[in-house]
Amino acid sequence: MKPVFSDLGAKLGGPCGIQELMDDLGQALSTHPNMRMLGGGNPAAIPEMQALWRDQWRALVDEEPDRLDRALVNYDPPAGNTRFREVMAAFLQRECGWSCEAKNIAVLPGGQAAFFYLQMLLVGGSGGRQMLYPIAPDYIGYANQGLHAESLASVPGQIEQRGAHRFKYHIDFERLRARLSPQTAGLCLSCPTNPTGNVVSAEELDQLRELAREQRVPLILDQAYGMPFPGAIYVDWKPVWDEGIIASISLSKLGLPGLRTSVIVADESVVTALANMNSVVALANGNIGQALLQPLLEDATLTRCAREVIRPFYQRRRDFAEAVLSEALGDAVPYALHESQGAFFLWLWLRDCPVTSAELYRRLKEREVLVVPGHYFFFGLEEAWQHQHECLRITYSQPEAVVREGLQILAEEVRKAYAEG
Repeated sequence: MKPVFSDLGAKLGGPCGIQELMDDLGQALSTHPNMRMLGGGNPAAIPEMQALWRDQWRALVDEEPDRLDRALVNYDPPAGNTRFREVMAAFLQRECGWSCEAKNIAVLPGGQAAFFYLQMLLVGGSGGRQMLYPIAPDYIGYANQGLHAESLASVPGQIEQRGAHRFKYHIDFERLRARLSPQTAGLCLSCPTNPTGNVVSAEELDQLRELAREQRVPLILDQAYGMPFPGAIYVDWKPVWDEGIIASISLSKLGLPGLRTSVIVADESVVTALANMNSVVALANGNIGQALLQPLLEDATLTRCAREVIRPFYQRRRDFAEAVLSEALGDAVPYALHESQGAFFLWLWLRDCPVTSAELYRRLKEREVLVVPGHYFFFGLEEAWQHQHECLRITYSQPEAVVREGLQILAEEVRKAYAEG
């Protein structure tokens, strides 16, 4: 006999964009070894970073077996290892100039879980409160974390054309102000933005901070791809924090997604609440990510790696992918790429394409190329927007040969799609 799910259980246990994405990734890795993985947010296996993590693990085993034993055998407090939180706060003070202390640091089991906790803490499961996303599109993983119909709201990005094949989104502050209400529980965005690689300007960020202060709500900044690490951000951008900001930092894009470890920097009351939630939901955090990272926070290694290894790697890979796709598409179709200012993605806009991005995703999957259709990233809009069905997210973190083959096949399918119109 099948159990009857609750409404909440059916919502969380049913199909959604992030589930489809993760299923595709898992299936491709296990049963379709020839699949060209241009869809997920998985970091590249950068040789220098892989060597660093092996060295860190070897040092734990050979030089600090007692610390390794403690990490494997003991539960840490639900807010994270006490020493790690102290070291992380000192790192942020030194590298970012933030006036934070250990009491402002919460370690949680991955950024996805951290944002679900924050959604529950600020919005809840009923009552009409909303998390407001200032610029759509934004991260696919937020879309199904709202537990009631009105819990997510977003504002379409303003499109600035930058030549025949370039564009950039900006925050439409007039429309954003119109969507603010007494029910607004917080403002949230990823920076650099997943999926577009967009980076909000210092002026836009200042305006967001002012709006949040006016509304007496937190501004949540998801910095999974940005500062202070992994540093995959290709424009000048100074990370900011005060007790009105909740900053999320992830170990995943350093090359450690399997460890599911993230850091939240927030007001002490938020940190305490998140720790209490974590004790209820997960009991404690994984210890290994904190153990591997802590020594690198105490010296300049991590900052150097972000600046000298990770950022140049992805910047080169971005330039390569853009060149391949531009050559493959030529001027035959009216496409535009978003200005890739950070993260691991190309965001491709196929203007007036006769075929939706969901259909292109299906056709490409049949040809062993995985991308992500754009409509998943446009949640919480007040009205339909055709633009959301004309975009694809393409990851360029895979080996160059895989990226080249995948983009060339994608270009073939795009040209066929336009020919159908």
